[in-house]
Amino acid sequence: MPTFSAEKLTAFAKSLFLASNVPEGEAGRVAESLVLANLCGHDSHGMIRVIQYADAIKDGRLKPGAPFTIVKQTAAVLVVDGGWGLGQVQAHRLLDRLVPRAEGLGLAAGTLKNCGHIGRLGEYAEAAAARKMAFLASVNNHGFGRGVAPPGGREPRIGTNPLCVGVPTSGDPVVLDIGTSVVAEGKVRVAFNKGQQAPEGWLLDSEGRPTTDPSVLYKDPRGSIQPLGGSQAYKGFGIGLVLDMLVGGFSGAPCSTPGLPNMSGNAVFFLVLDVDQFAGAEHFLREVSGLARNVKECPRAAGAGDILVPGEPERRSCVQRRQTGIPLDDGTWTQLTTLAQRLNVPAPE
Repeated sequence: MPTFSAEKLTAFAKSLFLASNVPEGEAGRVAESLVLANLCGHDSHGMIRVIQYADAIKDGRLKPGAPFTIVKQTAAVLVVDGGWGLGQVQAHRLLDRLVPRAEGLGLAAGTLKNCGHIGRLGEYAEAAAARKMAFLASVNNHGFGRGVAPPGGREPRIGTNPLCVGVPTSGDPVVLDIGTSVVAEGKVRVAFNKGQQAPEGWLLDSEGRPTTDPSVLYKDPRGSIQPLGGSQAYKGFGIGLVLDMLVGGFSGAPCSTPGLPNMSGNAVFFLVLDVDQFAGAEHFLREVSGLARNVKECPRAAGAGDILVPGEPERRSCVQRRQTGIPLDDGTWTQLTTLAQRLNVPAPE
């Protein structure tokens, strides 16, 4: 399993995108986003996605340099067509336009349709928190990528539809970024690339039976990822269902629908709130920071490790991986070097 510095992987990813005819600014933005996901410990949203994006660019599903087309707008709402541009590029454009609106009005919401996969949602929550904005977001898979079956069902009907909430504090932000399934599809793909079994409780086969074989998501008849909630999986499925409805309904993109082609994309919903225009920034930061501190100071059970708030594991992973490097599994590395050979890009040592 090779290990690389963040700087080497960022340069490598950018070179692969440049060789795929991605404009330089866009290539840098996406490369930095993917490597940041690896640094945060979310390999499911990191370099493994370079292959997915490059294939979608090659066959025309993703269009580098696509315009950011505002379909409809009010003072507080933006509805945007991403033109099947690269997701991280279009999503940051959306966030950059929502923050000034929220500063003026207290809140602003925006959507994207026809947009590539936007990566780790926590990245946008962190960017909003840096500007003292609270943030709520979700995406669906633009109708495709239905990986989660309803409790009792044998066939997947919705995506893993994540929920992301970012809360600025007087220190580091609290960032909850979770799928509404037990696990993100990308984490199953990582296990598949490693040739490993998935943990128990992640997957069901095409008959709705528990399995640890990650290949059930990548061959017909397809299996599914279990909803969040264990014995009360209706809770995770219900949250994923209503998020799918809201993202598709608000954006003008499809909700999860049988038979749609794989567009390697997301429909996106962002809500940005200026904490100063509610009860005031002083009150907000004092209360949320005090609550986070109180949670972390909770007496620990015997044998328990540190108590962490959401966003802390990612920051700890960033510190560690900047020091020791980012490991890539052999399957992902083989796919990346094969892509590099095709594009005539040298791979890092």
